[in-house]
Amino acid sequence: MTKDHNLTNATKTVWAGESDYLVHGATQVPVVHSVSFGYEDIDEWFEVAIGNKDGHIYGRNTNPTVQSFEDKVKILEGAESATSFSTGMAAISNSLATFLKPGDRVVTIKDTYGGTNKIFSEFLPKLNIDVELCETANHEQMEEEIAKGCDILYLETPTNPTVKITDIKRMVKAAKAVDALVFVDNTFATPMNQNPLSLGADLVIHSATKFLGGHADALGGVVVGSKDLVEQIFHYREINGATLDPMAAYLLLRGMKTLDIRNERQCASAMRIANYLKQHDAVEDVFYPGLEDHPNHDIAKKQMSNFGGMLSFSLKDGLDGVREFLPKLQYANRAANLGAVETVVGPARTTSHIECTPEERKALGIPEGLIRYSVGIEDVNDLITDLENALSYITVKS
Repeated sequence: MTKDHNLTNATKTVWAGESDYLVHGATQVPVVHSVSFGYEDIDEWFEVAIGNKDGHIYGRNTNPTVQSFEDKVKILEGAESATSFSTGMAAISNSLATFLKPGDRVVTIKDTYGGTNKIFSEFLPKLNIDVELCETANHEQMEEEIAKGCDILYLETPTNPTVKITDIKRMVKAAKAVDALVFVDNTFATPMNQNPLSLGADLVIHSATKFLGGHADALGGVVVGSKDLVEQIFHYREINGATLDPMAAYLLLRGMKTLDIRNERQCASAMRIANYLKQHDAVEDVFYPGLEDHPNHDIAKKQMSNFGGMLSFSLKDGLDGVREFLPKLQYANRAANLGAVETVVGPARTTSHIECTPEERKALGIPEGLIRYSVGIEDVNDLITDLENALSYITVKS
């Protein structure tokens, strides 16, 4: 199956990366909890240990269940190689640490996930690494900063939580002119809607906790790209130890079998909900790249096959409106997560950018009344009715 590159994503999500790991006639990849893997032949053991022969030595390094998960993501993203991590943030921090050294320069955008932004604004500068945070929609500014010198260009598109879009191909061209590596966080888009490697990116990162797993029951992260680059990241991770747990890998594998069909429903529902919210009197702004008046809609249409299951919107009553609105929702988990089969909702101040102060969020263009809405697989009519009921109280107050 994995040799047939003409298969659609709908088939790949179910079958890709699993056949080599099935045992004793099993139809599902087993959860291998063994920490170590033994060899009677010491020469074979050595060949596996140095990577000359396939196999496993120690669970911190590799594991059969984990490798099956990595292979599935690798195939869906059209990559040569993949390596996984205990969380999405581990994937981001380990990948950056692999290639950066004191004196290097990173160019990125202001609108990255709050934890990622903290790495750029707080942690990397302490290591004497220069970081330039650019306005996400200002491609000209990014090109100018890249031209001044850049070792890594880090993009997140769509962004969390304001779903802004960056032109990947355009930024790759600028980065390659100065021999910079290009990282793209593809968590919001998923491999179903966007494949940054095909647009020239070097490495693609996912918080697998979100849409890949899709059931809010397993933490994980994964990075895909060329064999050479991923091997360097793997080496850093295997020594520093941010290993993906086999049980989490199994849950992520199981969740990914329905990724294509979940994504199809979530994208369609998100579009309808965005259009509904856009017409509501209590809503100030709606942020969804599928809307034709989204400032980056044309770029999204060019580089994405669909617009994703994430949107955000701000209320005219600001934070007071959020306090009234959220408890009224019946069919949404008020939680710091996204990408699940259930709708998940929350303000940026308690989800994506809880690490930031109000002043920092304001500087990032995130109003305190912004609500992040991760669309689940529920019937969209029920979700719209739920939103209408919750918003009706704010409409009366406004």
